[in-house]
Amino acid sequence: MLKELVDNLVANAIRYNSPGGKALVKVSTDNNHVRLLVEDNGIGIPETEQAKIFQRFYRVDKSRSKATGGTVLGLVIVKHIVELHSAQIILNSVPGVGSSFTIIF
Repeated sequence: MLKELVDNLVANAIRYNSPGGKALVKVSTDNNHVRLLVEDNGIGIPETEQAKIFQRFYRVDKSRSKATGGTVLGLVIVKHIVELHSAQIILNSVPGVGSSFTIIF
């Protein structure tokens, strides 16, 4: 399950990145917790959309189709896996700057 979590977050970091952008994956430990960070310097997510991105079939960019933008289930799966592991997910995103997802186990 953790592989699927990482795969989905990295796929989104690549898919929604800017041309020539970078994606960062980092694992660290802190106070008996493991932190997984997946970060990009891509398009970002508007604040008004951030609470919705973990809902089934919700797509921020309505111009993307299943063929060009994935199944829209990736973040739903991520959230489900996070909950199964009694973990926490934190989203930080700024449109035009990028997004970071931190999972704390």
